[in-house]
Amino acid sequence: MSTNQPAPDARQLRSILIAVSIALMAVIASATGLNVAQTHLAVEFGASQSTVLWIINSYTLALAALLLPLGALGDRLGRKPVLVAGLGVFGVATVVAALAPAAEVVLAARVAGGVGAAMIMPITLAVITSTFPEEQRGKAIGVWTGVAGGGGILGMFLAALLVDIADWRWLFTLPVVLILVALAMTLKSVPNSRETSAHRFDTVGALVSVIAVTGLIFVLQEGPERGWTAPATLVSLTVGLVAALGFVAWELRRRDAALLDVRLFRERGLSGGSLTLLVVFGVQAGIGVVLFPFFQAVLGWSGLLSTVAMMPMALAMMLASGLAPKVAAGVGARSAMVVGIALAGAGMALMALFVSVGGGYLSVLPGLLAMGVGMGLSMTPSTEAITASLPREQQGVASALNDVTREFGTALGVALLGALVSAGYRGAIDDRLDGIPRAAADTAREGVANAVEVAGSAGPHAPDLLRAAQQSFVDGWQQAMWAGAAIMGALLASIALLGHKDTAAEPAVVNTPERRPARRS
Repeated sequence: MSTNQPAPDARQLRSILIAVSIALMAVIASATGLNVAQTHLAVEFGASQSTVLWIINSYTLALAALLLPLGALGDRLGRKPVLVAGLGVFGVATVVAALAPAAEVVLAARVAGGVGAAMIMPITLAVITSTFPEEQRGKAIGVWTGVAGGGGILGMFLAALLVDIADWRWLFTLPVVLILVALAMTLKSVPNSRETSAHRFDTVGALVSVIAVTGLIFVLQEGPERGWTAPATLVSLTVGLVAALGFVAWELRRRDAALLDVRLFRERGLSGGSLTLLVVFGVQAGIGVVLFPFFQAVLGWSGLLSTVAMMPMALAMMLASGLAPKVAAGVGARSAMVVGIALAGAGMALMALFVSVGGGYLSVLPGLLAMGVGMGLSMTPSTEAITASLPREQQGVASALNDVTREFGTALGVALLGALVSAGYRGAIDDRLDGIPRAAADTAREGVANAVEVAGSAGPHAPDLLRAAQQSFVDGWQQAMWAGAAIMGALLASIALLGHKDTAAEPAVVNTPERRPARRS
């Protein structure tokens, strides 16, 4: 049974969409903003690079690990109160991080911020899918995915600007302002909804999912730093894989009482949408890892200018995400995904073909634009496919699954493309260091940033050393881009041949075992 509530009018729906988009923007901006302040953190607190990376990564780790359990709790306890509580936790944690007197305090605040973010992120999408009428839902999801995809780059730009003109602590100003605005709008405009279930909350599944996600994300974040064969990496990988297998076995046993009914992955919509988001967000994050060294070490740009250079891709992605529902309505969801994936893959191929030291920014701009449009077109129908595959009473779980996939893709893309660029760089630079003093050559082998730094003390060898490092980085870049294009090609074939059927002519139908009535309150 359900209680009668007046359906939100157009004005309230617009306010709801703005509120959840602003809340999501705060979460995304906080995930990327501190990247531009790594040096400032290390200097102010006397912290090691490992500590600084933990300050940055602990937020993402806590966020990813808690998405599924907190998304499910939001469905049961009420989406509005969980969203309001998440905004409160996130806001307080952000203020504490801004005022922190020591690195340990920043680290603890970032973990708490990740917990708050895990309460916010899945609820924002669940509010959309449970509130908007079906004919307007696609457009609203397009706005949500645009913010999720491009918000990180926009947040990084504003953070870099604040760090450049003020102090690193001021970069927390943006999330705090966004949270205050989102909180006020949520309290005023967002209706509450909660769903009833005949089953108890899947506590065991929730705990096992936290262990699995923590272990696997830790591997992807720390593997490049610690080494892929380091004891901590191998132990974390083992724990993560065992927990993941245990989670699947337990959820199959729980069946309709499961935290996440893994049987639903038999549906092509859910599996295809999840796979697309995994790859697309992985590619986007990996591109960011290799673009910044290109802008800074090869082109000699500042951090702020490097962030500005990423904006065309972010804006193209956000615009395409907004247009994706119209495209999907005209040609079908799968066709829209196929076109988007093909464009993104073509963008990577363009960069691999034309990137050069002499060509500078213009040698990568066409590829960036193609990637932005392609990712925007593919993200919205993929997100819709995931949310449509789970019933109304599990939209918090559906949203959390979407977000977990995104976080896994981000971590995987950074690890994979970053490793490919580093391996390509080291393999290319050895043959270009003849005549360079041994000490300088050994430092240059560590990375292009190291080569730029040591070139200042290389005397007359500096120009040769810089040219060798820059060209070697471009060689490594090309290898990574071709690998990314190949991955996108495999994804394209998978979605084109095996993906869910097009939905242009008919609305998506939730197909799930034994759906039970939901209640709104």
